[in-house]
Amino acid sequence: MDLLQSLLDSSEVPVVTAFLLGLLTALSPCPLATNITAIGFISKGIENRRRVLWSGLLYTLGRTLAYALLGALLIYILRTGADTFDLQQAVSEWGEIILGPALIVIGVLMLVSEFVSLGGKFGFQGGARAERLSGPLGALLLGILFALAFCPTSGLLYFGMLIPMSATATGGYLLPVVYAVATALPVLIVAWLIAFSIQSLGTFMGRITIFQRWFNRIVALLFVTVGAYYCYTFFIA
Repeated sequence: MDLLQSLLDSSEVPVVTAFLLGLLTALSPCPLATNITAIGFISKGIENRRRVLWSGLLYTLGRTLAYALLGALLIYILRTGADTFDLQQAVSEWGEIILGPALIVIGVLMLVSEFVSLGGKFGFQGGARAERLSGPLGALLLGILFALAFCPTSGLLYFGMLIPMSATATGGYLLPVVYAVATALPVLIVAWLIAFSIQSLGTFMGRITIFQRWFNRIVALLFVTVGAYYCYTFFIA
């Protein structure tokens, strides 16, 4: 963290600064916790390296879409001379409100995909739908959700440093994209390692089916637990 901070202080290139701000965000306590949760989410498909890699890429895409679209709106507002404070407050507040319940829903869907296979004469495949939401599509939605769940540190780095710099820089609309990729870099690295390293261990992969079954359930319970914690801290505490 100290090394990144010193590099950030000495950087005079906006693209490099945006990348370093993203890394600082990824390693800050609250975003780091969401990235660890995301790593657990994409790692549950460990037996399918293509799925793991796609999940990591789609998670990054989700974060990129959220940060880039929000950044484009904020940059445009700043360049017209208007105030963005109300929009920043609304995004931060709604991100905190949605995060807890959404994590619980995702965790429940993951458990449903493990234990339930609904079907019958009505043709309703609840388990299949839950599985889709707990796979790569879920990773995309998770990236969007986690990006918009600003905590004080990520809010300061994004709203207080990245966006003002982007509003004055040439090509400023691209800087939130660079920032977003950097925030997801830990998840991308783990997805790549799982896809191209663990798959080469043939003896390990012989036991992965049993391990994955339990690991999926643990990750689902982790989502429900973290979601319940966020709900408690925001709505009750």
